[in-house]
Amino acid sequence: MLMPRAPRVVAAGMLVALALPALAACRTSPDVAAYVGEETITVDELQDAVDARRDDPSVAAGEGAAYDRLVLTELVRAAVFDSAAEHYGVDPDPRGLPELFQILLGDQEPDAYVEEAGAQGYSREDTLERVRQVALLQAIAVAEGEAEEPTAAALRATYEQGLAEQPERVELGIINVPDQATADATVADLLADPERYGEVAASYPGPATTPAPQPAAIDELAAQAPDLAARVADTPAGGIFSTTVQGVPGVLVVAVGEPVVPSFEDVRPQLEAAALNEAAAAGEEVLAEYRDGLDIDVNPRYGELEEGSVVPLEGGVVQLLGTED
Repeated sequence: MLMPRAPRVVAAGMLVALALPALAACRTSPDVAAYVGEETITVDELQDAVDARRDDPSVAAGEGAAYDRLVLTELVRAAVFDSAAEHYGVDPDPRGLPELFQILLGDQEPDAYVEEAGAQGYSREDTLERVRQVALLQAIAVAEGEAEEPTAAALRATYEQGLAEQPERVELGIINVPDQATADATVADLLADPERYGEVAASYPGPATTPAPQPAAIDELAAQAPDLAARVADTPAGGIFSTTVQGVPGVLVVAVGEPVVPSFEDVRPQLEAAALNEAAAAGEEVLAEYRDGLDIDVNPRYGELEEGSVVPLEGGVVQLLGTED
C-alpha cells in the first residue's frame, strides 16, 4: 500500500492498492470532486492538494488532468479509511507510524523510499497516509476478532512456537585438505587452538572450504551428504573430525560449533512483519464488505472510479501506488 517500485516491500503485498468499487456517478455538484459515503471531497480541497504537491520541491508533480486524477485517487482512499475507522470504532490516527513504516520497508531507509515516491508525484504525506492505512487494517482486524493484538507477549509466543518447529542448525566449519595426513594434522592443530580456524582455512581455499564457521541446517546438509550430516549431528559442540564425501576430492576437516538459536530480539522485526502481514490481510477482507456498501461517486469532470483509480471516462488507467504496469 505504499508507493510503486520500492526495492523491498515487507508485509507480503500489504503495500499494494486496495480495490475500490466502481460505481456510476449518481450524485453530482460542480463544487464536489467526489463523494465518499456521506462525506465530500470538494473541488477546492482537491485543488489545494494538487497545489501543495506542485509547490513541494521534493515532488515531481505532473501537469493537467492526469495528475488531478492521481491526487483525487489518494484523497478518495483516505476518505474510505476515515469512514471505516469510524464504523469499526478504531483510532483514525494510530500511533507508532514511523516504526510501522520501517517494518514495512525492512532494510530500506524511509527517506530513500520517500524520495522514490516523490519522483513519481507522491508527497511524504501520501506515503505516511499509506502507512496509516496499513495500521488501520490491522486495527480493524483486531477490533473484529480476526487477528491478535500485536503485543510483545503474542510475538514471543510465535517465537517460541517457531523455535519448536525450526530445523536444527549448528555453526559448521569445513576445510577441504588434499589428503588424510594433512587432515590429521589439521584436526590436531584446530583442537589445540580453535581460534586458528580462519588462518588454517585460508591455506586451503576452494568451493568446499568455508572461510569461517557459518550456520548450517542439519536437514539441508543431509539432503546433500547424509553420512556427513549424521556425523555432524552426533558430534558435540567443539568437536572436530575428518571424513571423505563422495564427489568431493581430498578430505574434509569439519569443526562443529554451538547450536544456532536466534534470539527473540534478533528475529523480532520478522515476527512483527509476519504479524502485520496476517492482520492487514484479515483487515482487508473485513474492510472489503464495508467498502462494497459505501457509495462512492466521482464527478464526471474528473472521470470515474475503476479498480481503485480515478480514470478518464473514455478509458485509460492512472497507476495506483503499489501496482505494476
